[in-house]
Amino acid sequence: MLDALRCYLTARILLNGLAALCMLIGSWWSDAADAHMVATPVSWTFENVRFRSLLVYDDAIAARRPGLLMVPAWFGVNDTAIRKAEDIAGQRYVILLTDMYGETIRPRNSDEAHAATKPLLSDRRLMRRRINFALARLRGYADSAPIDPTRMAAIGFCFGGAAVLDLARSGADISSAISFHGNLTTDDPDLAKQIRARVLVMNGADDATTSPDFSNFMQEMRQSPAPWEFTVIGHAVHCFTETEATASSGLCRYDAHAAAQSYSLMSQWLKDGFSNTNQSVIRSDGID
Repeated sequence: MLDALRCYLTARILLNGLAALCMLIGSWWSDAADAHMVATPVSWTFENVRFRSLLVYDDAIAARRPGLLMVPAWFGVNDTAIRKAEDIAGQRYVILLTDMYGETIRPRNSDEAHAATKPLLSDRRLMRRRINFALARLRGYADSAPIDPTRMAAIGFCFGGAAVLDLARSGADISSAISFHGNLTTDDPDLAKQIRARVLVMNGADDATTSPDFSNFMQEMRQSPAPWEFTVIGHAVHCFTETEATASSGLCRYDAHAAAQSYSLMSQWLKDGFSNTNQSVIRSDGID
């Protein structure tokens, strides 16, 4: 009799657990089925150059949400960048995946990408003008997309990180500027004095591309009146969020742990920024 009772109780526990799992999967599947991500082409002309960007968001829900200006890595607006924008946007944000080069420039390899970024990295005033114009366009799209124009932020990857930092240095009215493994250089360190956005910068400790600039960047940011955080992620090199950087070694390599860590920090930083929570720290994180 005791053995039979044990078998009965075990079976009930297993069935209850299975039912709960099925409900969880069903809920997830329902949310996924209801989601409808769109990537709507948008264009503008600025200083005689035509730009072609994308508005990325879930149009299955009507609620207005924060707008994120996203500048991709140096290959610009491509399929990889679109997938990343969709993943980040979810049901939380409307993302303007921003073309910084002009619609006729779509790099196909590293040489072309380097050539595309060079005019902007060598003329930071041009960079700042272009990205500020893109931000104005994002605000304007609140008339046609579910954007809350009072809640705006910017995120960027590699070259895009440099672009959003220049946006912050220009004194842009955004809640946060977030850079992933981005270029940290500036043409004028004193611009940090006019930063209003909360700045979050995340770079790999072993990033040979950007680590020589760590000290100068921190010295620059100490002039900023705004909250800022510089996180150095242990064992990560350049490109740690770029899933296509699949080499097992080298200067540019995807790192799943570093990517997850940085996205988690981004989410909290954006949340705090939209709720006006402030902090300024320098932090180093070791990730094995």
